[in-house]
Amino acid sequence: MNYKLLFSHRKLWTLGRRRSTSRLHEGIRVSGQALFSSCSPKVCVVGSGPGGFYTAQHLIKARPDVELDIYERLPVPFGLVRFGVAPDHPEVKNVINTFTQTAKHSRCNFYGNVNVGRDVTINELKEAYHAVVLSYGAEGNRTMGVPGEDLAGVYAAKDFVGWYNGLPNCRELNPDLSCETAVILGQGNVALDVARILLAPISMLKSTDITQPALEALAQSQVRRVLIVGRRGPLQIACTIKEIREMVNLPGTKPEMLPADFEGISEVLKDVPRPRKRLTELMLKTALETPGEKELERRKSASRSWGFRFFRSPVEVLAEPRTNKTSAIRLAVNRLEGSGADAQAVLTGEVEDVTCGLVISSIGYRSLLIDPGLPFDSRKAIIPNSMGRIQHTPGVYCSGWVKTGPTGVIATTMNNSFDTARSMMEDMDSGALDVSAVKSGSQSITALLRGRGVKPVTFADWEKIDSVETKKGEAEGKPREKLLSVEEMLQVAQT
Repeated sequence: MNYKLLFSHRKLWTLGRRRSTSRLHEGIRVSGQALFSSCSPKVCVVGSGPGGFYTAQHLIKARPDVELDIYERLPVPFGLVRFGVAPDHPEVKNVINTFTQTAKHSRCNFYGNVNVGRDVTINELKEAYHAVVLSYGAEGNRTMGVPGEDLAGVYAAKDFVGWYNGLPNCRELNPDLSCETAVILGQGNVALDVARILLAPISMLKSTDITQPALEALAQSQVRRVLIVGRRGPLQIACTIKEIREMVNLPGTKPEMLPADFEGISEVLKDVPRPRKRLTELMLKTALETPGEKELERRKSASRSWGFRFFRSPVEVLAEPRTNKTSAIRLAVNRLEGSGADAQAVLTGEVEDVTCGLVISSIGYRSLLIDPGLPFDSRKAIIPNSMGRIQHTPGVYCSGWVKTGPTGVIATTMNNSFDTARSMMEDMDSGALDVSAVKSGSQSITALLRGRGVKPVTFADWEKIDSVETKKGEAEGKPREKLLSVEEMLQVAQT
């Protein structure tokens, strides 16, 4: 037996099986000659939030031959799980453990600090990969479109959430919390997260991963009253029962509702689906029922209050005389036409002014177009697609909020991302997506980036950042203390 030849073949087999952390080869080369070429489907995912990771997870599990690279604009992964989930909801962030398993899979690589659309184009990705999945989320804000929304004291919920969650481009927000009343426009889960953070005792927040600057600002906050405003009624509220229950039970607070907002609601509850019925019953109980002795005592001792205001739409943010500072918001009074989820808010002609110094608009996020060569529905702020297949753009797919708009919870994103992955696999199997050609994958992309002075952050680099943040947090009795600037992140990652 030729043991020398056997050893040589075994060595090649071992090298072929071993994960290449850089993925800078298409095969094993000896004396400049390729002994084999990999025709495995190469897929890249743009965005490392839930949409991106769930798409990657499904592809890796379902296709044992897929090689996958994830590109992320920031040096750190996980998107809205890191920057959008409320600090006092740590259980929701446990999904990071699953995402970490995907990122560390032998057929997956993470490249942070890569801004697709600026550092590298979609066309360049299409040249390097068999398929490109856009999962970059929704980083824009929907505007109210009313006079005064640019006044001091008016903030987008996305930016306010980014501020207390450590999103680098929101760290200088420094919101003015010197007023007594805050008005939040919108009644989804994000709106209630913001209300809860504004009113929560500091003792509740200081053991979370909220940023230290936000914690210090909230400790000095003068906000004592938060009104959560929606254009429709209690039966159309967009939040979950969990979020309402947290508000009802928030220490040191009491509810402040308008009984008139709930007129006629009890009579129609029998025809309402059970989840909606339970949610509405909780609001009715909170708004209309006389509390028991223990709850009454709790409310009497409360120093802060919160309440829903239904059938109201913003008309104008009003300024203090001779200043650029918010003093009140003018709301139009609405009535409903139709019923259930399809009911429409119609103006009555009445308006009312609510004195406040802080207005937070939580009326939705918007996806942005990152490449002019892509189709984009500017009205819906999504990429037009069919089950994740981007219209008129073969080989390019989308998942997450850029696919659906900013709707649902993380589980919703998981399901729509799995659908996108299934669409791609169907196209691979049918031949609609040609995976027979050898593609360079990250080999050519990392070369391009290197030539443009861009140094990607690997997942191992992210783990350095994670370690530093965790240690800083432990010193403060917190799960982590986030690094707040890209410069700090890169300094740690590249050490």
